[in-house]
Amino acid sequence: MSLQEIITEKLTADLTPTALEVIDDGAQHVGHASNTGKGYFTVNIVSEKFSDQNTVKRHRMVYAALGDLMQDEIHALSIKAKAPNE
Repeated sequence: MSLQEIITEKLTADLTPTALEVIDDGAQHVGHASNTGKGYFTVNIVSEKFSDQNTVKRHRMVYAALGDLMQDEIHALSIKAKAPNE
């Protein structure tokens, strides 16, 4: 299973999104000095669980869902988290 698939699985299980897109941005960082071999991803997610939550809390919810992946496998994560009514 790819890291992109693992991220999708974890976010789906914890946040039950109505829309989810996980984009692997790794190709944009090949050859960069900061490329540590860890993943670069963009996550676009819509979840009812984000209702009445500010941006910081939403991002923390995504980080919590990903758990150790944030430390061990993911170098950079761009997050666009919205509630269904947004």
